[in-house]
Amino acid sequence: MSRRIPRVPVREQDPKVRARNFKEVCLGYTDEEAMLEARRCLNCKRPACMTACPVSVKIPFFVQAVAKGDFAEAFRIISIDSSLPAICGRVCPQECQCEGSCVMGVKGEPVAIGKLERFVADWARENKVKFIGKVPPNGHKVAVIGSGPSGLACASDLAKMGYDVTVFEALHKAGGVLTYGIPEFRLPKDTVVAAEIENLKDLGVRIETNVVVGRTITIDDMFDNEGFEAVFVGSGAGLPRFMDIPGENLNGVVSANEFLTRSNLMKAYKEDARTPIYVGNKVCVVGGGNVAMDAARTALRLGAHVTVVYRRTEKELPARAEEVHHAKEEGIEFMMLTNPVEVVGNEKGWVTALKCEKMELGEPDASGRRSPVPVPDSHFMVDADVVIMALGTSPNPLIAQTTPGLERNRKGGLVATEDGATTREGVFAGGDAVTGAATVILAMEAGRKGAAAIDEYLKNRK
Repeated sequence: MSRRIPRVPVREQDPKVRARNFKEVCLGYTDEEAMLEARRCLNCKRPACMTACPVSVKIPFFVQAVAKGDFAEAFRIISIDSSLPAICGRVCPQECQCEGSCVMGVKGEPVAIGKLERFVADWARENKVKFIGKVPPNGHKVAVIGSGPSGLACASDLAKMGYDVTVFEALHKAGGVLTYGIPEFRLPKDTVVAAEIENLKDLGVRIETNVVVGRTITIDDMFDNEGFEAVFVGSGAGLPRFMDIPGENLNGVVSANEFLTRSNLMKAYKEDARTPIYVGNKVCVVGGGNVAMDAARTALRLGAHVTVVYRRTEKELPARAEEVHHAKEEGIEFMMLTNPVEVVGNEKGWVTALKCEKMELGEPDASGRRSPVPVPDSHFMVDADVVIMALGTSPNPLIAQTTPGLERNRKGGLVATEDGATTREGVFAGGDAVTGAATVILAMEAGRKGAAAIDEYLKNRK
């Protein structure tokens, strides 16, 4: 039966309509659609999808529950391993993890695991279904720095073990990159993100915002004056990178990090916003990752004509295929095998164009991708009012600089073992604060490992 059912498509806003609003693009499954899609699952004896999930969600079991129409049971199963199912169902790269390992994808399309996870989590939120609440306290205090996916996952697991957990967040709203980085049309803030954070508070976790660790308080203060026995650093990677080319200091050049923070956290896309964003008529986004797609699609919704400039071919684009597909549907142009060499401005210091050169692919680099090399005498101009640099981010060095004994790696992150132990006793770290910018689900995996390591450390401490 399951082999004969084609993959159930997910309803979406029309591209021409959604390109001018910030409402969620994907509309999700109905009950009937979710059950039909779930019936495609073969319920493998050795489920590769589950092995490929970084947080080991019991995928076949929750999918079978959906197929039977028992959505509450499906949510109970997911909740055992994931503290952010509504978020993961929307932004995880399922195509290279669970769905990428689904045997149904060998000769056809894999089961839509991500869309089913999203459906279950949304159903639970709308029906106010919760399975995990406060547990008896064990008498130990742990601090978590950062309320992004790694910090939230760590705090959730620790709270379920009975720890007294406080999360310290530098910004005025919790959520980290979920709140300031991912656009509203991919991840609604006031419903999805806010609800996931409320679930964490229901476990007894306290969240203190506007606390910059290293300035407002230090890790030494946490140990010496606040009574914390262990600290998990999940502060992410919010330090933007630039190309170091002429003209990057012109008015109209901005990092994708700042651009998205203004739009997502400070609601600059609204007409009455106190911190509006200038996009002009033409925007160039430099980069090819998910952040580049987010910035490009946001700029489009703000009224600009948008071109993505990328130095490799479309085949090498690191962004999710779904995001690239949506961007093209919405009218964003892609200029491949193109590399900026200078930002050009006028006498008033404002951007007027991006000077580029054509590229061709040479030998593979360390990542396995063929390295782009310049084509001689191929310079040309691309008109632009704004240039958004989406070239990745690095961890902020402030915590390491203000904490004796913490060492940093070559990427600027904290040195940490596989389970998150750093070079300072009692301090653990994970996610982008260690690896540099990565995915939400990998950050969650690191947070869960950190929680397990902290539990082991405190149980064995003399």
